[in-house]
Amino acid sequence: MPRRPPLGLVALQLEHITPMLARPAKELPRGGSWLYEFKYDGYRVLSTREQVRTRGGADATAWFPEIPAALTALPPGHHIIDGEVCVLERGVSNFLQLHERAMRRRWYAGAAPVVLCAFDLLVHAGQDVRGLPIEERKARLADLVAGLPSVLYVSGIDDGRAAWAAVLALQLEGIVAKRAGSLYVAGPSLQWLKIKRPGATLPGFKRDL
Repeated sequence: MPRRPPLGLVALQLEHITPMLARPAKELPRGGSWLYEFKYDGYRVLSTREQVRTRGGADATAWFPEIPAALTALPPGHHIIDGEVCVLERGVSNFLQLHERAMRRRWYAGAAPVVLCAFDLLVHAGQDVRGLPIEERKARLADLVAGLPSVLYVSGIDDGRAAWAAVLALQLEGIVAKRAGSLYVAGPSLQWLKIKRPGATLPGFKRDL
């Protein structure tokens, strides 16, 4: 059993957090209750009003200034959001355009606009909420980011077959299955499973900067 992270008022910062990672899977889970989220093809980041930090720990604030700018409209308090930075075209990720932006390490005239596809909340108004069930974290996140520009809340549904059918129809990257009631823990976990659409991921790109 993963160790339950503490709840409480803490000064938790981005550099203190190791993101939770989904384990690859070839098919939908067969037992138990799960939430299914669309997987957007982007760069995994943790974000606050002040900073954007990649999964590998790189400071990407200057790469994607739209994100902290959008998060300045959050309610008072310290908040940390987990998600994917993406370039979306009619709801579908364009990873090549995102990669071009990221490689320049800065915003530039004509840069494709990016969106934060927010799927989890780790700190809410100064409180470390990683020890809350995923349903509670996502409910708080939905309320927190409602109406923010450049932020897309990634909801979860309980019908995996319907989610996978939509992935195939819309040519999305895949889905992430997250066990109902799961806590947020550091590193790879079988509580999260990623199932990718065959042929969805372009080879040769480093995604863990």
